[in-house]
Amino acid sequence: MRVREEFSRYASVYGECNVIQTKVAQKLLDETPDHPKRILDLGCGSGTIFSRMGWECERFIGVDFSQSMLAHHPMNQSTELILGDFNDPKLFKTLESEKFDHIYSASALQWADDLGSVLEALSYFNTPMSLAIFTAGTFKTLYECAKLPPLLKSTDEVISLADTHLKGEYEILHYTLEFDSVREMFRYIKRSGVSGGRRVLTISQMKKLMENYPLAFLEFEVLFISKS
Repeated sequence: MRVREEFSRYASVYGECNVIQTKVAQKLLDETPDHPKRILDLGCGSGTIFSRMGWECERFIGVDFSQSMLAHHPMNQSTELILGDFNDPKLFKTLESEKFDHIYSASALQWADDLGSVLEALSYFNTPMSLAIFTAGTFKTLYECAKLPPLLKSTDEVISLADTHLKGEYEILHYTLEFDSVREMFRYIKRSGVSGGRRVLTISQMKKLMENYPLAFLEFEVLFISKS
């Protein structure tokens, strides 16, 4: 899977590149109304949620499909890390005996092969959750300049799926990230994982896009879903 390969390849530098992802994770934590003691972090990566929690928990299960990412995740006596893929129904079978006080997923579920099925599986836990999903407005100008369709689902699509299974509350936020040069911007795209490993331009097309890209920043669009 290309997405898995990209995240694994740049796992060692991911923490230096995930500026927006860190903001997203912090927002999920800041808006948690209590300090849950038993937590599931789906798509935990190198541990942004765990590192920024600000409280101790009794049990923290982090799931990610990249062993390289998990290798950088901090650990303590309450932590269990699972190498698993939320696209695989067997993962949720493994977790169904667990009792969670809160489920987090920050900046991961946009890569679900079947987001509806994943949200349905999450609904069976019947527990509060905080999810953040990047949507089609991410890299909007970049895709328009390259004459490419959006890589991700629209907010309307994701909300429709979430309404079917979770019926949570929604908030859409837009972020920008500025760069000193277009070259630096493209290096960020490559190393941050936000492109999902999508490579659809030739070298000459990429060069032309870099020469003509009109902005000094990238756009991000994130749908936050909270369920109490």
